[in-house]
Amino acid sequence: MRTIFYILASLLLFTSCANSQKVNVLSETPHDTTFVNVKKYSSDFVLDMRYATTNNFMKTQVYDCGECYLRYKTVKALISANTEFIKVGYKIKLFDCYRPTDVQKIMFNIVPNPTYVADPKKGSIHNRGCAVDLTLVDKEGNELDMGTTFDFFGVEAAHAYENLPRKVLDNRLLLKSVLQKNGFNAIKSEWWHYNLKQEKLDNLSNFKWKCD
Repeated sequence: MRTIFYILASLLLFTSCANSQKVNVLSETPHDTTFVNVKKYSSDFVLDMRYATTNNFMKTQVYDCGECYLRYKTVKALISANTEFIKVGYKIKLFDCYRPTDVQKIMFNIVPNPTYVADPKKGSIHNRGCAVDLTLVDKEGNELDMGTTFDFFGVEAAHAYENLPRKVLDNRLLLKSVLQKNGFNAIKSEWWHYNLKQEKLDNLSNFKWKCD
């Protein structure tokens, strides 16, 4: 427990600096609801866009390429959180960002369980550009142990599940505490999924990004 308390205390120490640090934006600042490519605003994220590969629960590639698009307001909050993690030796690794509605339909056909995959009739926050799937990596790029893999469909992935080693619970707590402080909400069933806090949901989207 001393390790997690030390890390959290360090994060509090650097909060004022992180909040005052300017985001590296383009010459023209977009509207908060505009979709933007995360890479154009920060090079400090590790991208492992699983649905642009076959290394996912569907065992098939459903994105043409591994780009991370989000609403600009989501990017700002994500950069703020990542700034805090970097201060204590970690970085955010992104598995999924904005997800076209057509892809949501494919996922739900494979796993028609709304506990794990949102019903495309209602849509996911991913389809609105305000959700991210992520984890943390250390300075060597090694993922922190979170107890399960990304997209693990079982009770062990839930935040309330406590039959895990203390280090795993501490890692999940670190991830959750910093993201919540920077404007995100967790969902009960998935330790890796976070939604941007919003008073009103943005519209669903189905646009496809261009690949180089």
